[in-house]
Amino acid sequence: MHLDVDAIRAQVPALKSGSARFDAPGGTQTPQPVIDAVAEALAHPLANRGQLTEGERNAEGIVLAARRAMGDLLGTDPGTVVFGRSATQLTYDLARTLAKDWGPGDEVVVTRLDHDANIRPWVQAAEAVGAAVRRADFDPATGELAPERIGDVLSPRTRLVAVTAASNLLGTRPDIPAVAELAHRAGALLHVDAVHFASHATVDLAALGADTLVCSPYKFLGPHLGVLTGRAALLESLRPDKLLPSTDAVPERFELGTLPYELLAGVRAAVDFLAGFVPGTGPDSRRARLVASFAAIEAHEDTLRRRLEAGLAQTDGVTVYSRAVRRTPTLLFTVAGHTPADVSRHLAGHGVDAPAGSFYALEASRHLGLGDGGGVRVGLAPYSSAEDVERLLEALDSLG
Repeated sequence: MHLDVDAIRAQVPALKSGSARFDAPGGTQTPQPVIDAVAEALAHPLANRGQLTEGERNAEGIVLAARRAMGDLLGTDPGTVVFGRSATQLTYDLARTLAKDWGPGDEVVVTRLDHDANIRPWVQAAEAVGAAVRRADFDPATGELAPERIGDVLSPRTRLVAVTAASNLLGTRPDIPAVAELAHRAGALLHVDAVHFASHATVDLAALGADTLVCSPYKFLGPHLGVLTGRAALLESLRPDKLLPSTDAVPERFELGTLPYELLAGVRAAVDFLAGFVPGTGPDSRRARLVASFAAIEAHEDTLRRRLEAGLAQTDGVTVYSRAVRRTPTLLFTVAGHTPADVSRHLAGHGVDAPAGSFYALEASRHLGLGDGGGVRVGLAPYSSAEDVERLLEALDSLG
């Protein structure tokens, strides 16, 4: 399936600045239909959700449409879609809620591959109730996180395993279904951070084997907020802290305060935009169209990634740390004789946006021997072009 990159780029106003953008892992640029949906929501009456006034009905319709859209994107029941300020906030809230049933002798497993947002909330929640934390290491030579590394630290006292579906630093894609099988065999829940993964591949909650999962729409062409989903029975059993008058219904039970309706309108528009990438796949099922779109996205991004990797391999002094067999189009590298910040600054001077750092994957960066400074990260998006890749490689060649 072919991705019409020129047509996609024409709908992203920020690309008119002329920069070759490789900063998508930190947040993608926004398509015009998403911008229009946000503006349209704000231009019409809005009120607290209900059915009496026009503003109430507009708000209710926006929320339900956004839940349906994210349900299609994640392969989950729309009634389990929870919205929050960010994936980090939702993970903290979930960790505190689950930890109400933990205590001394219980264990939680995290991995060094993860973004700190899928480590620190669990560590702090465990520490607050006297539970222990065990860490699974990835192989710094390959970037791989083998399921058995997690299996080695599981025990009958493990209550939860938290793992990323794709590393935001290296792109590594662990075998999540295999991890799920190990976790469930030990009697533990599996929480999956799909923030980076959901930008590049089809998400299916049941196929992954996840009990709960988070993602962030601003990583896949939407506005800034976070999404949590999970097994319906599990969410029904959880009792998060909430205000007394607020509803006890799921998913609203987990949503604190009034939702940002205009951003939810943008979420629905982003999902619809993604679902339209492959013409001719039919209007009957948005989920089917999304699956087709992500197949085309993966093919496009993999082609560019291979060209990028080949070019980096021919560039003097470059060391690439993204080496896992299965990975997203995200590469972390360093250049001998130059700090990552200096390389990023040089690229920016040539119209190439490629940031440097550890990107909150602090434990992963340290495990790689890169310390807190990390490396230069280049990430591809559906709007990335072959010309962008060549500009990056040419700019690196001129580094000297």
